[in-house]
Amino acid sequence: MEVTFQIPDELASSVMNNGELPRRALEAFALEELRAGRITEPQLGEMLGLARIQIDGFLKSHGIYQDYTMEDFEDERRALKELGL
Repeated sequence: MEVTFQIPDELASSVMNNGELPRRALEAFALEELRAGRITEPQLGEMLGLARIQIDGFLKSHGIYQDYTMEDFEDERRALKELGL
């Protein structure tokens, strides 16, 4: 889907940055949808064309960190132990 929006001409030059405005707008939209719970991290990655490892870096660069509890750690530790690792 393609989305188009208008911005005032007097603002256009201040927000344009080497033609990166469409990408920045898409990233801002995707981040807001993630924060609002309307899309998942894998969907965000699909929307932005990012691999799983890139999603983590992208989110961290925008101040979004994964909630990782001690319970999560223990679950992973148990799973690894069951695998003999």
